[in-house]
Amino acid sequence: MKRFSSNHSLPTLMAVALLGLFFSQCKPEAKKTEPEKAIVKTNETNIQVPDGFSVEILAQDLGNLRHMTVSSKGDIYVNRSKLKDGKGIIALKDIDKDGKIGETQVFGDLPGTGILFHKGYLYASSNSGIFRYKLNDEGQIIDTEKPEKIVDGLADHGRDNAKSFVMDNDSNIYVTVGSWNDSGREDGTGKAIVPSTILDSAGGIWKYDADKLNQTFSDGARYATGIKNAVATAWNFKTNSLFAAVHGRGGFHDLFPQYYTAKNSAELPAETLYEVHENDDAGWPHVYYDHFKKAKMLAPEFGGDGQKTGREDAIDPVMAFPAHLAPNDLLFYTGNMFPEKYKNGAFVAFHGQSPELKKGYFVAFVPFKGGKPSGDWEIFADNFAGIDLANPTGPVQHRPCGLAQGPDGALYVSDDLGGSVFKITH
Repeated sequence: MKRFSSNHSLPTLMAVALLGLFFSQCKPEAKKTEPEKAIVKTNETNIQVPDGFSVEILAQDLGNLRHMTVSSKGDIYVNRSKLKDGKGIIALKDIDKDGKIGETQVFGDLPGTGILFHKGYLYASSNSGIFRYKLNDEGQIIDTEKPEKIVDGLADHGRDNAKSFVMDNDSNIYVTVGSWNDSGREDGTGKAIVPSTILDSAGGIWKYDADKLNQTFSDGARYATGIKNAVATAWNFKTNSLFAAVHGRGGFHDLFPQYYTAKNSAELPAETLYEVHENDDAGWPHVYYDHFKKAKMLAPEFGGDGQKTGREDAIDPVMAFPAHLAPNDLLFYTGNMFPEKYKNGAFVAFHGQSPELKKGYFVAFVPFKGGKPSGDWEIFADNFAGIDLANPTGPVQHRPCGLAQGPDGALYVSDDLGGSVFKITH
């Protein structure tokens, strides 16, 4: 056994020990959380991507994964829409820097959707508000059991209640408050709620201060309205503006068969991508967008018949997608790993399926130039479903939900059905 030299007196050793204890207490340390296994059954996948790209499964069976964010060191944090083993957020860490998940931790007791790193904090949302965890100098959460509350009291009626959010360079939070009412009508009728009081607290995007604690709903400002449910939002730092991909309404044929066929209900309205500025109105519930007619159509609850246009004052989408694809996340690609055509373009994760296309559960790409779409959208990563949706022979396996970009330019995709995290590289 190694012994201390007699040259070191006991008082000196005690002083050194106390000094070490003092400095260790001054440095904030991340509070450890319960580990959870991220079992990868196989890295093989049938996801179809363009030539030159490859897809790897990093983790599986992690629950209902929603949005995710990646730290500058490559740690992946994902929010869950439902608690798994009592926890809502999962951290996947590449301890050995070998591209594999070496450690998995879970924390937080609120289910939610949004999650984002910003200026020394990890921000996350529940279904009624936003909170944050402070990080230490190594980028690890100091105390996972004591998040700070940023805002609470946002409308949560159980349907379309995901509070996705993004931030700009000025520490403003733009949070979606989706409408629990699909088309702004009275339950079980074809009669519209007039005036549409839903828009007072939902069906839009609200703006809050990311650095101010304990805000309530009334402390924010309605940034934009007439947006039924924009789960997929992103701040475009090239244009310094907000973009939102919006879930469209349904229920045409069931209550208005005199105007709409079952086929109309299956193929209308379009899912829409907007560039959103302060005080914009996208027109919901008064109008919907018809991608066949390329027009804003007056909703039947407000006197429409499938032919009448309406609300010229409402903003136009910059891109339209087939109905019922359910856009759930939006990401502007700024990395250098992918070919030049993808630079500053938008990836969109769809976790629904289109009766028109007989396809779904894919990640699409929209090329951008000069801050505007510069061509048609295309399917980038396909076959997450694992089956032929035109002739299904079994259950859907995966539904893309969240998107994130790694520090090396890799694209990550989360899955809210199979609980998987995919990594796409070039």
